[in-house]
Amino acid sequence: MLEIERKFLVSSTAYRDAARSRTEIVQGFLCTDPERTIRVRRSGDRAWITIKGRTRDSGTTRPEWEYPIPVAEAEELLGLCPEPPIRKVRYEVAEGAHLFEVDEFLEANLGLTLAEVELEDVSEAFPRPDWLGEEVTGNPAYYNSQLSIKPFGTWND
Repeated sequence: MLEIERKFLVSSTAYRDAARSRTEIVQGFLCTDPERTIRVRRSGDRAWITIKGRTRDSGTTRPEWEYPIPVAEAEELLGLCPEPPIRKVRYEVAEGAHLFEVDEFLEANLGLTLAEVELEDVSEAFPRPDWLGEEVTGNPAYYNSQLSIKPFGTWND
């Protein structure tokens, strides 16, 4: 499977009023190698393991495989992750035919809010809501795997 997405900083909280859902997420990384990442994610009574390949096309595209796993197994796998888990609240915001996932990061990444939109094609046009800020697609510092290693809260250190 191929994931095509663009990532942006968020400039205001206006997306909250338009959100169709709000979900708390805990995720950890078993592997953060640039060639491949292995993520374990839990949200409520659901959990997944995700394997992602190397990012290409200026950061917009990468192979991705995601599989549901039992929550109890996810909890055990989260305990194997070398870094503390990332905690965030995800808002889903529909804009036209597109869905933006807006993540408000907590704990060590508090103060960072990112929006992602998945696309069918690298050159696909999509709406740009007023709350969408600077594009950070392809900037590794904003990859969740890297935020687990060097959290946003430490960037001024």
